[in-house]
Amino acid sequence: MRILRLAERDTEVSDPNTFTGHARITRMTGLSDDPKLNAYRVEFELGARTDWHTHSGTQLLLIISGRCRLQRDGESITEIADGDVACIAPGERHWHGAGPDSPMTHLAINIDSTTTWLEKVADAEYFGGQR
Repeated sequence: MRILRLAERDTEVSDPNTFTGHARITRMTGLSDDPKLNAYRVEFELGARTDWHTHSGTQLLLIISGRCRLQRDGESITEIADGDVACIAPGERHWHGAGPDSPMTHLAINIDSTTTWLEKVADAEYFGGQR
């Protein structure tokens, strides 16, 4: 059994090279070795979002509070609320973050996965334009 206590973890400011806006990240790496499992608690302020990215493995997003705005490449933006879960397939190009009128916190669980960061999400995309 491994126990990682959130209160004992450092919280860091999101990297402006991979996020737009302000977010705080608490890393919970090394939860499991087989499969490799890492989790990240991310608190997004209004309008904050990730850049477009992919994962080499599955990613689960568990919404803790607020509404999560997410988009898969080529599709419309979807919103999910606290208690909802999104399962993002390996290689699926996407982004996620808070809406323009509400902060959001999610737990991202990456299963046997590394992240490839891509370009910024343009404001026009964020506010509802399809890519």
